[in-house]
Amino acid sequence: MAAGHGDRVRAAALRVLADPARHFLAFDGRDGGRTAEVFGDLAHARRIAVLVPGSDTGLDRYARFGAGAAALRREMGAGAAVIAWLGYRTPATVSPVVLTAGRAEEAAPDLRSFVGELTAAAPAARVSLLCHSYGSVVCARAAPGLPVADLVLYGSPGTGVDHASALRTGATVWAGRGSADRIAQVPYGRLRLPFVTVGFGRDPVSEAFGARLFDAGGAAHSGYLRPGSVSLRNLARIAGGAADTPTREAGRA
Repeated sequence: MAAGHGDRVRAAALRVLADPARHFLAFDGRDGGRTAEVFGDLAHARRIAVLVPGSDTGLDRYARFGAGAAALRREMGAGAAVIAWLGYRTPATVSPVVLTAGRAEEAAPDLRSFVGELTAAAPAARVSLLCHSYGSVVCARAAPGLPVADLVLYGSPGTGVDHASALRTGATVWAGRGSADRIAQVPYGRLRLPFVTVGFGRDPVSEAFGARLFDAGGAAHSGYLRPGSVSLRNLARIAGGAADTPTREAGRA
C-alpha cells in the first residue's frame, strides 16, 4: 500500500521489517506505526527489558531504535530478552506537542496494558522499563503500581513530577544523562498556561528528584544504546539486576 501511494521510504522500511526472521508481538504499519518487536528468546528469558522511545521514532526511522534494542540484548547476554515497544504516536522533536504531556497521556494506558500482559505471561522474569527522552514522560504516566523491577529514565526532559516518590512505583527509579546530551540545555520546569501545561518539571538527574543515578558516560542524546558505550553497559547491568552498577553523584551528572 505504501508503494502504491508513492511512499518509497515507508515501503522500504516495511520490507525490512517483513523479514521472517524478525519477531513481533504486535505490528501496525499505518500512520507512524506501532510495534512491539522481540530480540532474544522471550519464552525462556529470566530478564526482560522493555524499551520506550522518545520523539521522532516511527517506522520510517525505526532502524536506529531496532539496532539499539539488538545492541542491548547482546550486552545483557544469555537468558535475556529486549522488547522494542513503539506503542504510541511519538511527537516530532521540533513541535509544540513535544513540550506537553498529551501524547504521553494517550500512550500510558497502552503501556500499562502491555506490561501487565507481559508480566502475567512471564511471572518469574525480572522486567525493567527503559525510557528514553519523551518516553520517560510516557513511563511516568504509566508508572503507578506497574509490576516492574526498574524504571530507568535516560536523556529525560522531566517526568511531570518533581520527586521520584510521586511516580508511585515500587520499582527502583534510575536516571542518567550523558555528558554530550543536548537535553541538558533544555530548561527544566513547568509553565501553566490557561489551557495547557508546558514542560515536565524537575531534572531527573538532580539530587532533589531523588532517583538513583547511573553513569551514562559521554552519550549524546541518541547514543545511549551505542555498542561499546558506558551508557549501554550500565543500562544492561541495571536491566540485568546487577547490584554494583556504577553510579554518579547528582552534582556531576
